[in-house]
Amino acid sequence: MGNPYPNPISPSETRIGWIGIGVMGHAMASRLLSAGYSVTIFARNPSHPNSLYLQSQGAQLAHSPAQLAQLTDVLFTMVGHPSDVRSVLLGPTGVVSSLRPNSVTVDTTSSHPDLAREIFEAARARGAWSVDAPVSGGDIGARDGKLAIFAAGEASVVEWLRPVFTVLGKATYMGSAGCGQSCKIANQITIGANLIGLSETLVFAKRAGLNVEQLVEAMKNGSAGCKALELFGERMIKRDFRPGGFAEYQVKDLGMGVDVVDNDKVVVLPGASLSKQLFSSMVANGQGKLGTHGVISVIERINGNE
Repeated sequence: MGNPYPNPISPSETRIGWIGIGVMGHAMASRLLSAGYSVTIFARNPSHPNSLYLQSQGAQLAHSPAQLAQLTDVLFTMVGHPSDVRSVLLGPTGVVSSLRPNSVTVDTTSSHPDLAREIFEAARARGAWSVDAPVSGGDIGARDGKLAIFAAGEASVVEWLRPVFTVLGKATYMGSAGCGQSCKIANQITIGANLIGLSETLVFAKRAGLNVEQLVEAMKNGSAGCKALELFGERMIKRDFRPGGFAEYQVKDLGMGVDVVDNDKVVVLPGASLSKQLFSSMVANGQGKLGTHGVISVIERINGNE
């Protein structure tokens, strides 16, 4: 019968569902499998290497999001855009239409706060629960279980989920439905600025004839030391732009901060607006599927480097 809320979560009883097995999703689902949880996945392409890898770890396959909702107690989604979230969760054959009473859906996608609130209300109408819990930390954080998780919804449900969240990283309760998504937008404003600052630092340092590897190591101990420097400094120097998060998703996330008027309250964000333009330049140059740290290429092009 499974082990839905509020019965205590346990790897032997609680059945996990997962939709979205890209760079982030497959690493997160893999950690739950390694922690002993029973995980069932829905994949549009069951023969995708990420799907096959999870199956080799013991994951089962569902034929549709609706079937997955019937088979599991906690169902995670990690997809691309708010339109994907709406389709997978609220579509005619989506997750919410088949949620069982007291089961919980957890959306870790970076999506829109209004949509998170809509999903929450739809889940409650079925006697189920919804949590918006976008994450930060990229592919390395997902692999190592060190993600920052911005969790929102019913406080008691978020607390109930803590044993699962602990496998993935550190969850912080941020408030009512939608607040998690607003926190992720705020997070992206900071990381966007950090990556652009780091890009400009490296381009300047190279022009100045400095040893950039030595500079990055030295900076880690000063006021400029930050997670972006630790995670991406060496990768940027080595031109390793494999994605933890796609540049095109950064444009999406920043857009939800600078392009949307919330309750007629306009927030002027000049730095975030400039960040969005620079990341948009990556997308326009065909680099939307590179990692966000590839924004250094935009600064290089501005300075005449191809």
